Amino acid sequence: MFTMSVRWFLAAVLLALWAGPASAAQVQLPVDALMQDAGEYATRFGVPFDEALRRMRAQGATVPTTDALRETYKDRWAGVAIEHQPNYRIVVLLTGTDPVADQSVMAGGMVVPIVFRTGAPATREAVLAAITAYQAKIRESLPHPPGLGVDQRTGELVVMIASGDADLDRDGALRTRIATMTGVPVRIEAVDKPSANMAQDQVAPAPTLIPAPVDGGAIEGGGRVVGTVDGKRYACTTGFVVSDGVRNGVVTAAHCPDALSYVGKRPSDGGREEWPLAFVGQWGWGYQDVQVNVATAPDVGYAPLFYADTAKTVARPVATWRYRTSTRAGDFVCHRGERTGYSCAVIAMVDFAPAGDLCGGACLPTWVAVEGPTCKAGDSGAPVFEGSTALGLVKGGTYRRDGTCLFYYYMSTDYLPQGWTLLHQ
Repeated sequence: MFTMSVRWFLAAVLLALWAGPASAAQVQLPVDALMQDAGEYATRFGVPFDEALRRMRAQGATVPTTDALRETYKDRWAGVAIEHQPNYRIVVLLTGTDPVADQSVMAGGMVVPIVFRTGAPATREAVLAAITAYQAKIRESLPHPPGLGVDQRTGELVVMIASGDADLDRDGALRTRIATMTGVPVRIEAVDKPSANMAQDQVAPAPTLIPAPVDGGAIEGGGRVVGTVDGKRYACTTGFVVSDGVRNGVVTAAHCPDALSYVGKRPSDGGREEWPLAFVGQWGWGYQDVQVNVATAPDVGYAPLFYADTAKTVARPVATWRYRTSTRAGDFVCHRGERTGYSCAVIAMVDFAPAGDLCGGACLPTWVAVEGPTCKAGDSGAPVFEGSTALGLVKGGTYRRDGTCLFYYYMSTDYLPQGWTLLHQ
């Protein structure tokens, strides 16, 4: 294993090869990124660090296996989920009663069991088709438009209603009505507070705005951007650095202000500066919540990095990305929000349509929901990642009555604007 000094030397070489300005943070190697996330995993699930590290390696390494299984059993596929307790394993849910023998795969230095459960009443595609066909009718039938999603652990259509509408499901009446309408299994869940986007208003006044970094700072993901709309000053989080082949820019959520300033740090002394960003465009309908901004000064640099700790002292290069279709319920993922910092949790649903009209109307079931308890206003646009793998950009969250985060949801990097791709190492 590399010594720490060798790791940082190699990271510095990688950054130099990018021919960009220096980051204000130390740059991690992929192994260091994985170790940081594994530390969070060990705390979350109460396992030794070396076991957590093996599981995090196995999580990424088993993606091709579950992709292949989904193709093999596509006519019966109801879902796939990662289970962490009492043991780490992959669970595949299938329709029909014909049994499938359990399997295992060697991944990340460990044997990962693959358990097949049969008897699901509907395939994942059938539940998604039911959402598409009946979302409008379900929304019209309730006082408050609910969130809808597919629980791949159980094969159910999850209808997340406002707690004020809970009486409508007395004795299961609402569940029965929606199940009869859609022809798929339904579960009703009541939530205290509806979904909301995460731009934060009434933030601190701006420091002096300058056109470019004084001593070589760079724009990167996981940073702070601010803008003013109707006299209110909002804060959001940058997601990842992107390129259209001609220009480099940075993405955040489309519901953030159009005109933004990036709040950077001078590498020499850590002083705070703001650099103006010009608005390129936004895409915020149905399945997208993303906008692109570029620096107004030609000498402002970009690093293919994102901050990966609360204090913004550590940055990670983007090594690769993962498609939403390859993401599993139960995957352990992390995000770095400007309001909440760095935190990790498990994915609850891969096919989720947030409640309300947050997507220029109803949202499509293309959002990925991640369990709380860490999300707050100001995290909009934040990078979601696993190690050095980019996953998506935070859009919003759903909250309990006391204001704590029930779950947040993100847009997969699948849905970056056409022509723009992630800048990566």
